[in-house]
Amino acid sequence: REELMSGIQRFIAALVFAFSLVGSAGAVGLGPGDRDESFTLVSYDGKTHSLDQYRDSVATVVMFIATQCPISNDYNQRMVSLVREYQPRGFQFLGVNSNRQESVVEIKGHALGAGFRFPIVKDDGNVIADRFGASFTPEIYVVSPDGVILYHGRIDDSRNPDRIESRDLAKALDAILAGRPIDPAETRAFGCTI
Repeated sequence: REELMSGIQRFIAALVFAFSLVGSAGAVGLGPGDRDESFTLVSYDGKTHSLDQYRDSVATVVMFIATQCPISNDYNQRMVSLVREYQPRGFQFLGVNSNRQESVVEIKGHALGAGFRFPIVKDDGNVIADRFGASFTPEIYVVSPDGVILYHGRIDDSRNPDRIESRDLAKALDAILAGRPIDPAETRAFGCTI
């Protein structure tokens, strides 16, 4: 019986190790300075969107968001405000929904209800989320016109708007406009897992 228990314990330990490798591999993705090819996805209104079509913008803010995640939803109005402030200054915003349980119909209703004025594309099979290494909603990547990641991370440092101490995404966009290095260029995203 002890041999059986020892064998089961070794098997469980091997499984835990294997899953830890998968988790750490999934966490590796694109960060500041990395270059990515353009991607093309379809938005909830049936239109095709590609990073290539935004090459005339100052940069493209790719936002991995969700309809059902309460943390992502806490940021809805902040995303609306960011778009209102920075889109007229040359930035393009693109929402990406990679959650398989959230339908295109649900995405459309959520976007209209939240007042989003930016396209939201469906990432079927999590292909783009996996390529970028996005793990959370919300999680942000700011991409230069030539495909270089300029900033990766969170919108700000608190789910509660009354406790925000660092508006990280806004600081990054301001730095791009001023021609300054982004500091920090990477922050720790948090939210619901994709």
